[in-house]
Amino acid sequence: MIRVVLVDDQAVVRAGFRVLLEEYDDLEVVGEASSGPEAVAVVQRTRPDVVCMDVRMPGGDGLTATRRIVAERDGAATPAVLVVTTFDLDEYVFGALEAGAEGFVLKDCDPADLADAIRRLARGDGMLDQSVTRRVITEFARRRPAPSPGAEADLLTPRETDIVRLLAQGLSNAEIAAALFVEPSTVKSHLGRAMMKLGTRDRLQTVVWAYRTGLATPA
Repeated sequence: MIRVVLVDDQAVVRAGFRVLLEEYDDLEVVGEASSGPEAVAVVQRTRPDVVCMDVRMPGGDGLTATRRIVAERDGAATPAVLVVTTFDLDEYVFGALEAGAEGFVLKDCDPADLADAIRRLARGDGMLDQSVTRRVITEFARRRPAPSPGAEADLLTPRETDIVRLLAQGLSNAEIAAALFVEPSTVKSHLGRAMMKLGTRDRLQTVVWAYRTGLATPA
C-alpha cells in the first residue's frame, strides 16, 4: 500500500484528490494539510511514501515545505515529493526542483496519470514524462545554464553516460534496459554509481544536471 499525504490550501481540491486516489486499491491517503508548515508536521506524523504538494499557498508555500521534508529524510528515499500545480512553467516549480521535488503533474491531469505518477515516485522512478516534466526541466536548465559538464562527467563510464542520456529522455529503468539490451537491475546499478559520482540525490536532479551541462539536449 502506498501512503499519500495531500497538501493544498483548497479543501475542495484535497477532497477531490482523496476521492480519486481512494478508487485505487494500492493507494491510501493518510493525511492532509492546507499549508507548508502544516504539511511538514503531517509528514512527520504520518511518514507517507509520497507527498502531493501544491506550491502556491497563502499559509506557507510548498517550496519551503519541500526543502524541509527533503532535508529531514533519515537516509531513506521517502517521502518523495510530487508537485501538483496549475502552472506548467511556474517559478515555484523551478524552486521546488531545486528544493528536492522528484516530479510533478498538472492539477487538471487525468486521475490515472496522477495515480501513475504517485506509483512511480513511490518506487523511486521519478516522474519524467514527455508532456510536462521534460519541458519544465529543459526550461529550468536554460534559465540556469552551467558552462560545461565539469570534472564529474569525466568520471562516468560510457555505459553510465548512455544511461544518464536515456534517463534525460524520460525513459524508465525498464525502457533503458530494453534500449541497451541489458537487465533493469543492471541499469539501476549503473545509474546508482553515476549519481554517486555526480553528487546528485535523485533521478530528477540527475536529469537536470544532464540538461544544464549539455550532456542531454532538448529534442
